[in-house]
Amino acid sequence: MIKINSLSVEYKEFDVITDNKNPIIYFNYIQENNCDFLNKATLLINNHEIDVTNKVFYKYEFNDLKELSTYELKLKIISNDNLIDEKTIVFSTGLMNKGFNGEWISDPTYIFKEKKVSPKPLLFLKTLNLRKKLVSARLFITSIGIYKVKINDKLVGEDYFAPGFTSYKHNLQYQVYDCLNFLNVDQNDIKVIVAGGWAVGSFGFTRKNRISAKKQALLCDLHLEFEDGTKEIISSDETWKVSHITPFIEADLYDGEVFDGRFENKYKFNFAKKENIGLNPKLRATYGSLVKEHEVLKPTLINQIGNKYIFDFGQNFAGIINIKVKNADGNEEILIKHAEILNKSKDLNTAFLRSAKARIIYYPPKGDSTYQPTFTYMGFGYISLEGIDISKVEIKGIALYSDIKPIGDFKCSNPLINRLQKNIIWSLKSNFMDIPTDCPQRDERMGWTGDINVFISTALYNFECTRFIDKWLQDLKVEQKRSGGIPNTIPSQGFGFPETMPTVACEFWGDAVINVPYNLYLVTENIDFLNNYYPSMEKYFKACRWWANFLSFGENKYIWKSINLIHFGDWVAPDIDKMSSWQARHPYTATASLKVSASSLANISKILLNEDKEKYYLDYSKHVSKAFEDILLDNNGKISKNTEFQTGYVLPLYFDMLSNKKDKVIDNLVNLIKKNDYKIYTGFPGTPYILFSLFDNNHREDAIKMLLNEKCPSWLYEVKVGGTTIWERWNGLDENGECSIKEDGTGGMISYNHYASGAVGAFLYQRIAGIEPIVPGYKYFRIKPFYSKYFTNIDTYTVSIYGKISLKYQIENNKIDIEIEVPFLSKCEFYLPNGEVKILEGGKYHFLENVNL
Repeated sequence: MIKINSLSVEYKEFDVITDNKNPIIYFNYIQENNCDFLNKATLLINNHEIDVTNKVFYKYEFNDLKELSTYELKLKIISNDNLIDEKTIVFSTGLMNKGFNGEWISDPTYIFKEKKVSPKPLLFLKTLNLRKKLVSARLFITSIGIYKVKINDKLVGEDYFAPGFTSYKHNLQYQVYDCLNFLNVDQNDIKVIVAGGWAVGSFGFTRKNRISAKKQALLCDLHLEFEDGTKEIISSDETWKVSHITPFIEADLYDGEVFDGRFENKYKFNFAKKENIGLNPKLRATYGSLVKEHEVLKPTLINQIGNKYIFDFGQNFAGIINIKVKNADGNEEILIKHAEILNKSKDLNTAFLRSAKARIIYYPPKGDSTYQPTFTYMGFGYISLEGIDISKVEIKGIALYSDIKPIGDFKCSNPLINRLQKNIIWSLKSNFMDIPTDCPQRDERMGWTGDINVFISTALYNFECTRFIDKWLQDLKVEQKRSGGIPNTIPSQGFGFPETMPTVACEFWGDAVINVPYNLYLVTENIDFLNNYYPSMEKYFKACRWWANFLSFGENKYIWKSINLIHFGDWVAPDIDKMSSWQARHPYTATASLKVSASSLANISKILLNEDKEKYYLDYSKHVSKAFEDILLDNNGKISKNTEFQTGYVLPLYFDMLSNKKDKVIDNLVNLIKKNDYKIYTGFPGTPYILFSLFDNNHREDAIKMLLNEKCPSWLYEVKVGGTTIWERWNGLDENGECSIKEDGTGGMISYNHYASGAVGAFLYQRIAGIEPIVPGYKYFRIKPFYSKYFTNIDTYTVSIYGKISLKYQIENNKIDIEIEVPFLSKCEFYLPNGEVKILEGGKYHFLENVNL
């Protein structure tokens, strides 16, 4: 029998509200027996019956979805034994093009002119007398700033930092909340508090504020339907009241919150006024993945310094604390600071936070109370607490990250590798905070394009994060410059690198416009990810090509070199200690970027059936490869006129840029790695690919030695010295737990929660477990494990659009016991230890084989 496993709309199974007139529908199945098959599968929606037999997704093609409507979606299947299974979900449409009835409102009395800080939160109040029984109540709401809603002092919704971080000039999300159970048939108080957030608050390490608007503003409609059939809309207008005097004395993403729990109705309300926000964004129902509460962590008290207590959470993470206070006398000022590491005296090391105060000040009321921050978050593994007797408090940590679904894991016989996998996961969680950020702790937390560009493949093995990534890509698309260049952070929100120059094309950072949607296509099989971003990809490539051609002639036109200032080069490579030195390697990194962009565009053009462009990009990529080999490498395949560096050899190997010098380059890389005692010295561009470059070129043992190396710098060194997340820089801590990063042009920056180097996770899945797609969506995929003495057991899975793909094996006494799971409607090319290849249809399989390692 076949059973329905999942059914989703717009990559969500529950609480779906969309403004997309042609939503994407995904579904997959579980089969009880390997020989089961479908007779028929049908989608029933809005009076349409659609045959989807042997499919796992369908894009709704009828333009008949209406605004503010609810639809039932039913999937019905009949399996080969004539047994029927059905699954039904409900989804709703939002305002679509209807727009809000309400007006943008703000506080006319609050003038915010301070620099480098965030404004005071504004509290908006509407009092309602309903007098009739409700059958439906839905709140449509958004803001300039970030908001929380309470109705009759009950919190509405579970989202943090709504409406989310977007390119506010172009895109703004609104949320829809069911409020029926919050409203009474008499007086009701609706309170919306709006803090500065990314739009108005301080942002970036320059601490600019008021980037998108002068102050916060609110826009909302409360749609009411009564038992007698009448309807009413309560909208934001000048009948609302507002106060900038609230319990929130401060609310800043970097500095934290100052909250007065003793505040007792001291508001100074006046009537709100219409606000010209100076923006005209496209308003759409939430299409990303908002931040929610997840894991709860309990800390251990590890030190006391005077009246200050130091707590260890045992895990570096991004989130907030929750503090319960008992028997307060009403005069305490509780100060809580956050940090990722400790210093020599076992106190918090806050030096690397730069200008971020990362602190909470709480004034508890007399008696018992509970507090947790609302408009901020921190990256931390430790806190200090002072200002109250420790016996009066109970503390826990709450991890915050976007609402993304885990779909994969990698486990093996090596506990350090298993801890590395956990570190990768925790760094992903900590930085998938409405946008893919670089780090969660210092005065940055920005959507750096380079980080997600190198990490996207690893992310998609571990989490279903399509909505999350696509939301960010939509901002990348609208923020692309006329020149074709991509801002290095998305949303750029007032930031440029360097700030005094216009945005130009930057290798491996701007490449995200090509690589990220291409990776989404490879896992979802949704060609819209290529069609939607193809014009942006081409525009970016033209900018890259222009910079490569600038003042160049002959074959040099295919070598991308220019002034260091607009490149990142071999970013944070540990073999050199100056920012300018990393940037000086850009001819190698940028030219490799030019090649892979051209090759990817050739593949994408082929998929989109554009033969002329496919040929153009393919020819261009060949010219770039030849130029790299001819100009940047000498006759011995060595890096010309430069000290050898690992990334310079890794990139041409991984991106297939070599012909007659390939063997020499492989030898040069291996010799360099051996000379460095298998330590890794790559920067951001080389790190994801170095193990592949070795493994796929007949140096598997060398690749594994590098992976398993425990000396600094290496992945397992971080694990060995206690790292619980991925570090920004390989040498972030020495074996004594101290940081030796010096001033190098970056201000000595170091983050201990920075997922970019966690891109090694793709190697674990693709080469150790051997799981990777052969065609998009994993309709046809391979499992080709690395059977070896280094990994005597493997327990790994990922979930494709067709269902769960898993590999388990155990090696013992020269026998290997293997279990494989292949999703229904897909096909697997499975490699046994003896080299035999089995073609497996959907189902579960067991093999017991001899093995001699």
